[in-house]
Amino acid sequence: MAVDAASRVPRSMAAPDRDGELRRTFPAFPPRGRPDGGGFAETWWGNAWVTALEEGALDAKRLARGLGYAEQGHVDAITVTPGLVLAYVRGSRPRPYRVQVRLRTLDDADWERFLDTAAERPGHIAALLDKELPQSLADCGVPLLPGPGDLAPRCSCPDSGHPCKHAAALCYQTARLLDADPFVLLLLRGRGERRLLDTLSRLSAARAARAAQDREPAPLPGVRAAEALAPRGLPPLPAPLPVPPHPEQPPAYPAAPGGPDPFALDQLATDAAARAHALLTTGRDPVGGLTLWQDAVRLAAARPGSGLTAAGRTLYSSLASAAGRTPSDLARAVAAWRQGGPEGLAVLEEAWDPPAGRFDRARPLLLAADLPAFRPWRNRLTHPHGHVQLRLGRDGLWYAYESEPGTDDWWPRGIPDLDPVGALTGLGPPGQA
Repeated sequence: MAVDAASRVPRSMAAPDRDGELRRTFPAFPPRGRPDGGGFAETWWGNAWVTALEEGALDAKRLARGLGYAEQGHVDAITVTPGLVLAYVRGSRPRPYRVQVRLRTLDDADWERFLDTAAERPGHIAALLDKELPQSLADCGVPLLPGPGDLAPRCSCPDSGHPCKHAAALCYQTARLLDADPFVLLLLRGRGERRLLDTLSRLSAARAARAAQDREPAPLPGVRAAEALAPRGLPPLPAPLPVPPHPEQPPAYPAAPGGPDPFALDQLATDAAARAHALLTTGRDPVGGLTLWQDAVRLAAARPGSGLTAAGRTLYSSLASAAGRTPSDLARAVAAWRQGGPEGLAVLEEAWDPPAGRFDRARPLLLAADLPAFRPWRNRLTHPHGHVQLRLGRDGLWYAYESEPGTDDWWPRGIPDLDPVGALTGLGPPGQA
């Protein structure tokens, strides 16, 4: 029986369940042109990778074809492990080609030299955490970036070029990975991000301890006992220091076997600094009256993103478990908190009977905006198609919600508004709301 060619196409290499400290899989990049200025990469280290590729290539025409494949999005998900970059690349045939590019990993002596250089200056570690690779760190005598001929491509296609256009396309897309995160280059050279950061934290702490031991204590000034015990008037207390404009960031907490979770310590220190700053500026604790669940939602909502990183997922799981809820409950509550704070969370979780007035005037206003007749129930108005809903909060604001038609899975959307029509702004044209 004939087999359709498309069914023989390998599945994407994206396999997050197999990723770990020494394996990272990145989804395929969308098609794009070169940025302004002509180069394919955007950072100096990404361009150094491209230079190593182009100066080690034997055929400029194959490079040009590979660049076109990269710009057109022919490279599937990319998997990076120590010494290896692997991906499927679509060519002229229906079945993609399996492409790999090898790069020598660093030995222990090279890593020791690199880590010593990185720990010498706090700015090096801060730059790496900001996804930057300082030029001084790359010039420490360790061959961190590849040179011409260091990249060893291999492809399942019949082309014997060095590199073939499929391998060139993978190399160009790898430069985009390096642009976004230089830890990809360090993983390719043999070390994972968490191990590197833990080692750098220990080295920095050891250097600081040695520096403190080397400093001799200053001699204490002597005072006669009669002078110290003589009655005297104390000077007035100095004026209090001005309140800082914003709370500071906590220090970095290194992980230690058997010790507390550094991510949890960072959460506690950051929240304590913010609450202390609020007490100094307003004289009251902004979260003193919150329930356990409300405080868990507030802490999760203060983190950027939606809990998609590993640290974010850990935070969501621990907070939800402490409050007796599920991570899905917490994600929905975070969306409501970001929409309207404690009142937005109350609108999500509490249905109530509003008095006559604002609620009764809402339906005529929606009809006047060429919207259909919404179905009322307590403080909620639901679109007849069941995909848009307005909820009136006790603060007098209207909160918009969306759900897939035919389901009861409502999620907060948009910005609360005194006008019900205004609350629907951004959810689609009035005729499609």
